[in-house]
Amino acid sequence: MMRIFLAGASGVIGRRLIPRLVQAGHVVGGMTRSSDKTELLAQLGAEPILCDVFDRDALIKAVREFEPDVILNELTDLPDEVEKIGDHAELNARIRTEGNQNLIEAARQSGSPKILAQTVAWQLPDGPDARAVAELERNVLAEGGVVLSYGQFYGPGTYNEEQIPAEPRVQIDRAAARTVELLDAPSGVVVITD
Repeated sequence: MMRIFLAGASGVIGRRLIPRLVQAGHVVGGMTRSSDKTELLAQLGAEPILCDVFDRDALIKAVREFEPDVILNELTDLPDEVEKIGDHAELNARIRTEGNQNLIEAARQSGSPKILAQTVAWQLPDGPDARAVAELERNVLAEGGVVLSYGQFYGPGTYNEEQIPAEPRVQIDRAAARTVELLDAPSGVVVITD
């Protein structure tokens, strides 16, 4: 049994992960910045933790109090409509850089639990998102963590509910199941695709 601090718990993969983690016997602290999502997290089986990843002091306090064995970073800042992804490039880049760095700092001040963090398995065009992914990967690996490099999600709750996207891709439930299997993986980059 592990104590898992799940950042991005109310996101597309976070919602699929919580029941699997709980079923595997783990205690999940589900972090969200939205107070209206705490009830959902509790229903899924997590202990809701209301905290904004950009509030560094509050995050450090939340991680310390939860005492995790693992910090699982599934944070993104993406819109509900796929057409608006470009409008969120700077926001998503910030969560991958500053947000991830705050999680790393919280880990360092909480006994250095293992870190696993989400990135993408496809080549991003040069720009803020691509630089943010590269920085996140470097920083997670420098901490001895695991980079979860996911293909494009498809299936319930994803941008691709009705159609299967181009490769690299991964069905959302397969991605969640594989993530649970990787909690004690050695440091490195793991590509998670169909």
